[in-house]
Amino acid sequence: MHISVLKEEVVQNLNLKENSVIVDATLGYGGHSSSILKRIKKGFLFAFDQDSEAIKYSTNFLKTIGTNFTIIKSNFINMEKHLTELGIKEVDGVIFDLGVSSPQLDEDERGFSFHKNARLDMRMDKENSLDAEKVINTYSEEDLTRIFIEYGEDKYSKNIAKNIVQKRQEHPIKTTMELAEIIKNSVPEKEKRKKHPARQIFQAIRIEVNHELDVIRPALESACHLLKVGGRVEVITFHSLEDRIVKKYFQELTKIDEKVKGLPNIPEEYLPNFKLVHRKAILPGTEELENNHRSRSAKLRIIERIK
Repeated sequence: MHISVLKEEVVQNLNLKENSVIVDATLGYGGHSSSILKRIKKGFLFAFDQDSEAIKYSTNFLKTIGTNFTIIKSNFINMEKHLTELGIKEVDGVIFDLGVSSPQLDEDERGFSFHKNARLDMRMDKENSLDAEKVINTYSEEDLTRIFIEYGEDKYSKNIAKNIVQKRQEHPIKTTMELAEIIKNSVPEKEKRKKHPARQIFQAIRIEVNHELDVIRPALESACHLLKVGGRVEVITFHSLEDRIVKKYFQELTKIDEKVKGLPNIPEEYLPNFKLVHRKAILPGTEELENNHRSRSAKLRIIERIK
């Protein structure tokens, strides 16, 4: 079952009106979209996802609420292009939920989890030609080390990459359990007692397969460009790499030009077009943390166009 993270906080901070036009850049299984659709009876919802199964499920789910929505099968980096083609030049809000949805993790055959045995896949879009098996069996030791360090922030990256390359010389590595076992055997005993040693490496491979970090900044630029005055962009992140990109971009958009900083009366043209709605990220409350363990690393950041 998929439980949307920070659902109440997302909806409350969107400043929804009956006629709002909203973009859910990461539809998933429709948790956020369904809450939004209930509140915009005269408005419209545009939603994006790459996963055909999620789109099929959400289409049926959202139809029980209303018909004022369109789902587009595409990566959110293409948001502005698709909306322009549909004649949409501005919107009242955009939300991004950058996590992998629970059903994707729970479906054994998708290969996202190191707890269940499956083919090494990890594609959010099943039409993607790059999958986890290809990464593990064709990337050089240097490239594997690089993605494990950059995307997994794992201190045993070098050793794990070396052992993967050695093992695949005997035979191709094809399953999640096989890979998890190699990772486990590549780290010291004391590390295994803290947490599963495959967690960060599987995250790194998933990010590589789906180009997850590459698309965040350009998609945020599109979202902010589409915003009406008073409109908001909300982003939920689940690890430090995503959050760093979002935080840095939002800071850039909301800072005052150094040339005029500190002046008693700053001319309008030097003031930023955006403001942070909350100075710090919103975190899940105690109740949500108890009910949904996957929310433990979630952070919500919100920016608003003010001119």
